[in-house]
Amino acid sequence: MKTLDTARTILMVDDDLDDYYLVKEALLENGMLNDLRLVSDGMELMDYLFHRGKFTDSESSPLPSLILLDLNMPGKDGREALRELKTYPMLRSIPVVVFTTSSDIDDITACYEMGASSFISKPNTFDSLIDTMRTLGKYWLNVAELPAHAN
Repeated sequence: MKTLDTARTILMVDDDLDDYYLVKEALLENGMLNDLRLVSDGMELMDYLFHRGKFTDSESSPLPSLILLDLNMPGKDGREALRELKTYPMLRSIPVVVFTTSSDIDDITACYEMGASSFISKPNTFDSLIDTMRTLGKYWLNVAELPAHAN
């Protein structure tokens, strides 16, 4: 079994800074010291992935091993970002875990049809978030074999 690779970057796309800090803390509680980065909407996500705007330095904006994508954001929302991201062959293989407050079956179905790797409704308690991050981290960063650019 592989050991956890703390060098892997997780890119969180969420307009709620509190959610980012809670996820960061939940990862730390699980001993996952991964590089967690935040962009606030779908436009910033695409700028980050294509090294545009404030993300022009590819050294300080590495391609993520995993994207945690919220659906409900101002501007370009998660649905639009997912649809766009999956049109680019060089980005298509990056796992995208939709991580949102929604549990609507139409959202779940649409996200999988657009190429989401997984869909997780945000937990209601911090203890549940810790459990969710433990499971997510173990699977995506320890068990799953990822493409070479994501390692």
